[in-house]
Amino acid sequence: MKYLVTGAAGFIGSAVVRHIIENTNDSVVSVDCLTYAGNLESLAIISDSKRYNFVQADICDVQAMADVFEKYQPDAVMHLAAESHVDRSINGPAAFIQTNIIGTFTLLEASRNYWSKLSAGKKSAFRFHHISTDEVYGDLEGTEELFIEETSYQPSSPYSASKASSDHLVRAWQRTYGLPTLVTNCSNNYGPYHFPEKLIPHIILNALAGKPLPVYGDGCQIRDWLYVEDHARALYKVVTEGKVGETYNIGGHNEKKNIEVVETLCAILDELKPIANNPAFSSSSMVHYKELITFVTDRPGHDLRYAIDASKIERELGWKPEESFDTGIRKTVAWYLTNENWWKRVLDGSYQLERIGNE
Repeated sequence: MKYLVTGAAGFIGSAVVRHIIENTNDSVVSVDCLTYAGNLESLAIISDSKRYNFVQADICDVQAMADVFEKYQPDAVMHLAAESHVDRSINGPAAFIQTNIIGTFTLLEASRNYWSKLSAGKKSAFRFHHISTDEVYGDLEGTEELFIEETSYQPSSPYSASKASSDHLVRAWQRTYGLPTLVTNCSNNYGPYHFPEKLIPHIILNALAGKPLPVYGDGCQIRDWLYVEDHARALYKVVTEGKVGETYNIGGHNEKKNIEVVETLCAILDELKPIANNPAFSSSSMVHYKELITFVTDRPGHDLRYAIDASKIERELGWKPEESFDTGIRKTVAWYLTNENWWKRVLDGSYQLERIGNE
């Protein structure tokens, strides 16, 4: 199989590409526009594989997408390209409308035009897998309710509204044109290669630098946390074994309050990188990283609780997460401690020089 993976240099996309190249005999055509969140260094470990190709292109570019399909003739599309940071969507929603809605439309049309000309066998086997988020469902009341595949959409932010729109487009292209689509909605991902503006890496790197650890509101917002490599396994499972037209929710079975996540990170850092051994605290009297926690004004429209019911994908496809939150978060902290070069190049912007050779 040959997969066209969009957003391939992003956090989840790069995990998917690494999983396919390292664990299967399939090949990947990686497409990424290389905006700020795209980092080719996240793909360095598999970049020499003969089964890997990279194309720098914008999914909103009609001709570029047509050219990719024509040249590489993929058997399936795994669509992960998206603007995904809620705070950025509040401050600048236009980019989210462009990439998440117009980009998905452009890719759907390129896929449909390509698919319509395939032989009967290849046409039947083709898949368009759209990777989305649990944020399209809005938030949950209480502590018992879970998002299921039939939960109605109530997006709260420009980001989640744009992703909800893209989900609807994908289902419409399946219903109207017969394009063989699949949709997955996942909970909050974490793990290696996560862009530093997101909660977990932001807290880790701020703590290591002796900077305040900002927590929105009272920190009682609840999220279900999914280790990114578990997610990559699930996505491959869906695209290879999922039923056309179906939606699969993917979760980690790890509901945590944001403040619990931050305090857990601080405790692991106390163990693995004690303040006494951290030069950033040479003139400080602090003993524990949690002393850096600072509560800040909550973001507008902040959802209180997300929680995924992932029983369908386990029941029908046999997938379940391998990592608990305790094992996954420890692996994540350890990765950031041993991969300083990766995140330091992100923080100073030098990682973006990688794109020059691909323009």
